[in-house]
Amino acid sequence: MKKLISFVTLVALLLGMSIVPLWAQTGAVRGVVKDASGKPMDGATVELVDSDTGKKVDLKTNSKGEFSSVGISSGTYDVSLLKDGKLLYKATNVKITAGAEPDILNLDLSQQRGAGMGEEQKKQAEVVQEHNEKVKALNASLAQAKQLEGEGKYDEAVTVLQQATQVDPKQDLVWFNLGDAQRGAKKYPEAIASYQQAIELKPTVGAYHNNLADAYAKSGQTDKAVQEYAAAAQAEPTNAATYYFNEGAVFTNTGKTDEAVAAFDKAIQADPTKAAAYYWKGINLLAKATTKGDKMVAPEGTAEALNKYLQLDPTGQYSDAAKQLLESIGAPVTTTYGKGKTPPTKKP
Repeated sequence: MKKLISFVTLVALLLGMSIVPLWAQTGAVRGVVKDASGKPMDGATVELVDSDTGKKVDLKTNSKGEFSSVGISSGTYDVSLLKDGKLLYKATNVKITAGAEPDILNLDLSQQRGAGMGEEQKKQAEVVQEHNEKVKALNASLAQAKQLEGEGKYDEAVTVLQQATQVDPKQDLVWFNLGDAQRGAKKYPEAIASYQQAIELKPTVGAYHNNLADAYAKSGQTDKAVQEYAAAAQAEPTNAATYYFNEGAVFTNTGKTDEAVAAFDKAIQADPTKAAAYYWKGINLLAKATTKGDKMVAPEGTAEALNKYLQLDPTGQYSDAAKQLLESIGAPVTTTYGKGKTPPTKKP
């Protein structure tokens, strides 16, 4: 029978999640989580962090407060508990041994005020309190900076967030917000540095790459902006259409029509319902139009792009402009794009 490990102290939870690979020397773990009243805690997260490798695994509790996993690499772990985004519990130097029989890790918060708390547990409780106070201060700084930005006081917001990075330089969200404030103040080199710091801490957030790309674009570094938009799309494929659209906007603003069309095509491929991408694709195609006599000859695909925009957003921001552009190239307005029919244009 393996050793029963009980934890009795409220401590800080360090956020993060990844999958621990199945190595040759693996073990298993299971346990029950109880809340402060001694009842099973449903929907809690038990986080295991390998002290040597930093690898993490998150385990969810069921309605009975139970959690379990196999294929956990043997070693020493920090074990933390999270519920509804709140830091509840942590213990360090927890051993998980190799073998088929699971180690039992019971987390019972009802015991946290018991008389059996040792010196190490008291130290961990102090760490929790210090961490929670730090988080509270950072949240207050973020809220204050957001209010200042809303009032257009970007320089003051920058000062608040710079102080926050000194409180805890490991918070990627603080660096990201600092970059936003610096970008609002048009301090693009500083914003670039802040976004890079946020990405170094957490490279998988598309918004971080997107806003870095915008800072690059506004400082005239188009090539780097394009690289970051691509990185944003790769980090968050569900928002790829937005990131590629932003890339197309950069090329449009710099007069690179071929590159802009390619970027809007990528946005359309990622989300075929993104109406504005069709409109701006049409605009960039029109930039390459030629004249034949007194007639404008638009490149192939121009009318299709503008009509697709009108199909998707017939009363949208660019609807009147799209109709006028279609008229200028002698193309009819169609509302059945892709169906082979061209109904007559309705009069207003």
